[in-house]
Formats: sequence, structure tokens, C-alpha cells
Amino acid sequence: MRRLPVYFLIDVSESMVGDPIDQVQDGMATIIRELRTDPYALETVWISVIAFASQAKTLAPLQEIISFYPPKFPIGSGTSLSKGLGHLMYELRKNFVKTTSEQKGDWKPIVFLFTDGVPTDSNSDVKAVIAEWGKNWKHTANLIAVSFGDSTDNNMLGELTENVLHFNNADNNAYKRFFKWVTDSIKTSSISVENNSTGFELAKPDGENLSRIDLDKSDHKPVVDDNFVVLAAKCQNTKQPYLIKYAKNVFLDNSGDVCLKYRLVGAYKVDNAYFELSDEAATELKIGTSQLMGAPTCPCCGNQYGLAYDETCGKIHCVGTEKISTCPWCGNQAQYGADGGEGFDVNRTRG
Repeated sequence: MRRLPVYFLIDVSESMVGDPIDQVQDGMATIIRELRTDPYALETVWISVIAFASQAKTLAPLQEIISFYPPKFPIGSGTSLSKGLGHLMYELRKNFVKTTSEQKGDWKPIVFLFTDGVPTDSNSDVKAVIAEWGKNWKHTANLIAVSFGDSTDNNMLGELTENVLHFNNADNNAYKRFFKWVTDSIKTSSISVENNSTGFELAKPDGENLSRIDLDKSDHKPVVDDNFVVLAAKCQNTKQPYLIKYAKNVFLDNSGDVCLKYRLVGAYKVDNAYFELSDEAATELKIGTSQLMGAPTCPCCGNQYGLAYDETCGKIHCVGTEKISTCPWCGNQAQYGADGGEGFDVNRTRG
């Protein structure tokens, strides 16, 4: 049986925490459910899922859709495109069956790359992995890069593939339409291979929430994603990690000057897989708390204040009504008070 391998390479950096990663989780389940009703897909399609942040990990190895169960998506720190693509190429080398004089191999693999930011690894690492992809896989696999939101470096994606699309993740219905487009694209490709055609036929994007990017007019993005600020924290009581997410907020002050601050979106529990997909050696970026609007309660234990800063280790945790608090990162004990309204610098994640 000739397989049509379909790989999902998914950015699970901190900026995906909350609704975006939940929608991806639901979307993958919808894709599999719909493909199982299609006879062409059942005959040919095999699925694999790879997640990447500062590290990459295979969440689901290549397998038939009839036995595929959508994995739970973790959250990690940073966006290492070199690690993500490197891991994808490792999986392709391991699994792809080439056509020989004795057998017909797999159909040309299809790769869906979802990302919402710019690479946080070094420029040299990114260039090296793009060069490797261009040399060994660009003409052997069909890669579709989907930019979630407005902060992705689309020029960089254009070096990987001519199929670069922008998804305006406006609401839940937009996500549903997007994953229907992914499903339809896989279905049309599976029909194509069954009919001995090209084996790669994308469904037509709706043009409203999903559209092709004109790479000739696309600008390079900054290394730091200015649309979000994400802070990594731990619960003092449960020691469980959580992420605090802020969204960009531009407004005019009383003097008519333009001000940039970040408004609280929410705080979200993550599991220890966050550290597996993160890079502890990554450069720590700073942001002043005076730029942050709002502070959450702890999503793990409900402590009233989820943004307490320990000067000993420079990490964030929650505090409650206790007189002496213990930092779950370093074990330091201290009494906490208000900052007096002046603010202080905290470490932000790489996004």
C-alpha cells in the first residue's frame, strides 16, 4: 500500500497559550474525525504530529488515521524553527519510503507548519536549517506554512515554501473554517493520489480568515514578538507552572501621546512538559511591570496575587494571605509587599 504521509509541525510557544492552543487541539480532533469518513483518506493518509518551542518533540508518530488519536498539546518556551524543522527532517528520513525498481514508495509527503511568531534561535541556525530543507526536502515534500496572527516573519517562511498563508484567528468560527480547509486539502490530495495525479491539491482559501500572502510585499518581523508578553510563573502551594499572558494595547494618554502597554489576557496552568520544550540557556528578556495592565489570581490554587517577584532567583510565583511566602523556584522565604506603584523589571519569556 502506498502511503500519503501528512505531518503537522506545530508551534507551541507561550504566545499560543490559552484559546489558540485549545482551538488547535479541537481542530486536530475534527480533522481526524472527518478524514475517517472519507474512503480515499482511509486508504492512503497517514498522520504524524510534531510540536516545537525551544525544543522539538514527536507527539504522535506516523500512523494510519484509523488508529490515530489526537495528542494533548503542551506549551514550551521560545520558537526554535531550526529545532522544529530539524526534527521534522529526522522523522522524514526515518519514515519516508522511496520508490525503487522493486517497489512503489510513499507519495510525496505533505507538511502543515503552523506558527504565530518569529524564530527565537540564532539567525545562523535558522539559515542552516532552511538551506538543508532546500537541498534535501523542498522538492521531495509539499510544505504549507500557515501564519497565525500578524507577528510571523513571512519572508522567512517564503524561503521554505511558496505556499504561505495567513490565518486571521478572529473567533471560534474562523478556527472551524480553517480546520475544515485543512481537512478538505488532505481529502483532495488523497483523491488525487488515488487517481494517479499530482497528489497535492490545496482547497481554495476563503480569502476572509485565510488568504495567501504576497511574499513580494511581506516585511521582515522583529525578533521579539511585540503583540504579546508572556511571563512564566509557579504556584507557591502546588509547585505547578503557569503562564501569564498579556496582549498589546496602544492608546492615547491625556496629553494625546501614543502609549504602549499590555493588557492582561489571563493565566493558564501548564504541565512540566513546558520545561521539556524550553531552553534554560535562552537569553532572558525584561519588561517593566509598569507596562503591564492587570495582575491575575493564581490559576492553580486561587491565591489572590499571581505575580509576585522573588529578587533572589528573579522568578515569578503566587502569594496569598500568608505572612512569609516561600518561592517555589528557589526555596527563598520572604515577606512580600506592594511595589508602591513604581514598578520593577521581570523576566519575560521568548514567546
